[in-house]
Amino acid sequence: MTIARRKFDAVIVGAGGGGMRAALQLSEAGLKVAVLSKVFPTRSHTVAAQGGIAAALGNVTEDNWHWHMYDTVKGSDYLGDQDAIEFMCRQAGEVVYELEHYGMPFDRLENGKIYQRPFGGQSQNFGGAQATRSCAVADRTGHAMLHTLYQRNVRANTQFFVEWMALDLIRDEHGDVLGVSALDIETGEVMILQARATLFATGGGARIFSASTNAFINTGDGLAMAARAGVPLQDMEFWQFHPTGVYGAGILISEAVRGEGGYLLNKDGERFMERYAPHAKDLASRDVVSRAMTTEIKEGHGCGRDADHLLLKLDHLGADVIKARLPGIREIAIKFAHADPVREPIPVVPTAHYMMGGIPTNFHGQVVAPYKTGPEEVVQGFYAVGECACVSVHGANRLGTNSLLDILVFGRAAGNQIIEDLKRNSHHKHLPGDAADKALGRLARLDSQKDGENVSQVGDMLRKTMQTHCGVFRFADLLKQGVDKISEVAQRARNTEIRDKSRVFNTARVEALELDNLVEVAVATMVSAQARTESRGAHARDDFPHRDDDKWLKHTLYFSEDRRLDYKPVRLKPLTVESFPPKARTY
Repeated sequence: MTIARRKFDAVIVGAGGGGMRAALQLSEAGLKVAVLSKVFPTRSHTVAAQGGIAAALGNVTEDNWHWHMYDTVKGSDYLGDQDAIEFMCRQAGEVVYELEHYGMPFDRLENGKIYQRPFGGQSQNFGGAQATRSCAVADRTGHAMLHTLYQRNVRANTQFFVEWMALDLIRDEHGDVLGVSALDIETGEVMILQARATLFATGGGARIFSASTNAFINTGDGLAMAARAGVPLQDMEFWQFHPTGVYGAGILISEAVRGEGGYLLNKDGERFMERYAPHAKDLASRDVVSRAMTTEIKEGHGCGRDADHLLLKLDHLGADVIKARLPGIREIAIKFAHADPVREPIPVVPTAHYMMGGIPTNFHGQVVAPYKTGPEEVVQGFYAVGECACVSVHGANRLGTNSLLDILVFGRAAGNQIIEDLKRNSHHKHLPGDAADKALGRLARLDSQKDGENVSQVGDMLRKTMQTHCGVFRFADLLKQGVDKISEVAQRARNTEIRDKSRVFNTARVEALELDNLVEVAVATMVSAQARTESRGAHARDDFPHRDDDKWLKHTLYFSEDRRLDYKPVRLKPLTVESFPPKARTY
């Protein structure tokens, strides 16, 4: 079967903030750039980011990048790589001002400067008073960012492949990445997109959990493609559960609500966070707040008929503040919780939100993996940024509003690195003859499978298994059972059947392909979580309640082929300043 091929200087998979920031850098440098996206670019999941972009501008309170770096290292529970964290925090102001000059409509203070709000885990003077660091556009910062970057990319003639799904990475006999095979969802055609540089910005995969803030498109596609191609996945045991998802729906209620002065209550009307984090209270880091909420519910202090949720109170802020600073939150609360926060609290529960692990990269966006000479050899031609990448600036727990900063800083850095690398690699490498065989084989199986498993049912079983066995708190027996159960789910997923065999806009085929990707992510998560016998950041084990720096101050590497685990050291040496040595993490 002859497959159409198209050649580009760079192919970017994913049109969220990270992908579009990298694409802009490349297109403005005159390179021929293709951006693939399962949805229209401005519907990418970055659109759901509400609270802001962390940057030590000092517009409201005194601030500097070094304090921001300390908060990020501490927030990561010391698993973050300190060279990458310094790189990100130093560049924060620059990338925010760059966005401002692109036309992003930031909210303003009375003096005309960019509006900033407090967020969890952010401090002044290395753990002192609360910092006001998050640059915001009301509670729709990600939405504004996507539209700003999309417009700039249109101006720069970036070529978008909208409603296309990347299927598999193409590597040659040397392991170099030469592009991707991809499916045009509209026509069902498979094409090879060949490139001198391939960048993944495919976002997260929190749809492996039943309760999630993530869009249905967040199925871990980039992670699974990398894993199938032999690239290890890093730190997959670390998933952040956001403290405030709408009860019953999982939709995100931004931490900006607490940044603006909202607070959590239990059924007795008590501000319980004062007991768990006496200093930071409701603005402790997300893993701390989520565990506190889960504990309150477990101990019988939950609200409602089933005592299974808590309340987020913000009516005391006043209607004017809510309508000006949190209009989207009010709309979500009315629609999905049937509660108008101007008059009543919002019912909330912790819900799966963000993946700290991912495809291992350095702070230039280059994918790195252990091959011959060390744990971080560059995979030629392959780059990753954003939530699908693990730099690692977030370590075991991400601070709020560091995610939008991450995609901006490393999207730009990867773009710059690709420009330099392509100066040395001026020609496309020869494609192997079997370049699309993997992808075609997976599609052929779906087309020929009879009397197979139902995609939706297998997906539900996967999500229930992850939610039960790998949630906010993790238990030895549940993790052990979870590895067996997720293995059963993986076996069932190999035999899924789709009834609709048509080619044009076949969403059943897309969902089956996405399930393959979810399985890769879920298995990596469960296996990595069972192996880490400590509690660190978002990984909280009941049988090992304490952090163990002697044994576990290291990154996990998961290899899909034989489910093998390996480990590599955390980079504790920053670029220019003194290291922050691990110490007890309190808020």
